[in-house]
Amino acid sequence: MLKDLLKDKEIILASGSPRRHQFFKDLDIAFKIDVRSVKEAYPKDLKKEGITDFLAKLKAEAFQDELKKNQILITSDTIVYHNEKALGKPKSKAEAKAMLASLSGQSHSVFTSVCFTTNNQQTTVNDETKVTFKELNQAEIDYYVENFKPLDKAGGYAIQEWIGLIGITKIEGSYFNVVGLPTQLVYKTLIKIA
Repeated sequence: MLKDLLKDKEIILASGSPRRHQFFKDLDIAFKIDVRSVKEAYPKDLKKEGITDFLAKLKAEAFQDELKKNQILITSDTIVYHNEKALGKPKSKAEAKAMLASLSGQSHSVFTSVCFTTNNQQTTVNDETKVTFKELNQAEIDYYVENFKPLDKAGGYAIQEWIGLIGITKIEGSYFNVVGLPTQLVYKTLIKIA
């Protein structure tokens, strides 16, 4: 259905995330990947989806004035938000372990914003999902960090990996949003834009 609406459009996905690539394949949307380096800094007074909205738009700026009439650029950002603080991607295994320890036995929010940019308009949508972890012991945290790749994931974990399977007790909202893309919103927005 969406495929027909987008047949004259070229979708550019500005993301290196294999998970986001897979979502677009699963949604049956043809796309090309074009990732540009952007310094992901945001004003310190921003909170929650204000941070992800800002960063998703910032990533689109790298393509400014380059988009052709038939192109739709999609940029996005995901953060874990806990205790009034944004947790991005950990810079080390020690930081990943500290992040997981702080999330243990508590609930946090995952925010993802997706920015759709054409040569004449920009639309940004976002979603929030609440995630609750059981009390994780140190052995579980160490096992996950040493055997998986937490450094490319906001909050130091991926819900679809081992830590999610054994540690997450409750989720309120979109599961796919936690993986990195609110697929239902992407679908809805592309129908509007197309």
